[in-house]
Amino acid sequence: MQYLLKAEIFKLFKQSKTYYALGALFSIELLILFSAYYQGTTIIDLLLENLKQKFYFEGTLLNGNLLIYLILNTLWFHLPLILMIVVSGTLTSEYKDRTLQTIMLQPVSKWKYILSKYLVAIAFTLLVVGLLAISSFGLSYAFFGKGDLVVYLNGLNFFDATDAINRLQWSFLSGALSMVFFSVASLTIAILFKEATKTWIVSAFFLILSNILLKVDFGDNWFNQLFFAKLNDTWQYFFYYTINWEQVLFNSILSLVYCLLFMGAGIYWFHKKDIG
Repeated sequence: MQYLLKAEIFKLFKQSKTYYALGALFSIELLILFSAYYQGTTIIDLLLENLKQKFYFEGTLLNGNLLIYLILNTLWFHLPLILMIVVSGTLTSEYKDRTLQTIMLQPVSKWKYILSKYLVAIAFTLLVVGLLAISSFGLSYAFFGKGDLVVYLNGLNFFDATDAINRLQWSFLSGALSMVFFSVASLTIAILFKEATKTWIVSAFFLILSNILLKVDFGDNWFNQLFFAKLNDTWQYFFYYTINWEQVLFNSILSLVYCLLFMGAGIYWFHKKDIG
């Protein structure tokens, strides 16, 4: 198994699309910081002019904590989309080049082979989210410093600098779980459709549909609590004044269950399907 994992890691970082994807993500991050540097102060002042007359804020409202929060909000669609393209490509490219058939002629267990792809996909996803978190904190604090964080979620919520940092860190950890889910789902979709273009279209549709259904209120019932699309904004729970830790834990466990279900289904289908 360790040789399969090493081979998958090598193939992942050998393909050029991996580096294009990383470059695209960090370019988006830099664009957000660049825009905020030139226009952010004016926008913040217009939005909160009246509040500034009634409340005292430590530091400036346009600070590193706010920028990190903005990056979080803008990247939770772009990030899974790019990850899904890269992760699914590790399998679709082998279908296209017909190298998969050659690999299967070797004494390699099919379930171990596809499991290694899932494990490397999960590790890569966590690595990307970790790098994004480090760069977001580093660049945002370097150029904008620290200060109070103001967030609008069912009203304005204010957090001092120390509290904001803790909440942002927890949100990255929670968001990483959502990113893992989409990476796992994309690899399962690749097993079903094989062809890269079809896989990317279906993966993008799956992501878009999940984001749309996230906004739909299905009422106070079990479906609204357990549906996988409703779990993808768990990271936002950390920006309510009182964090519902019980709900965060429940959503996190349920997300892990969905990851395992998608992974299990993918391994089963890959094991049963003919490689052709």
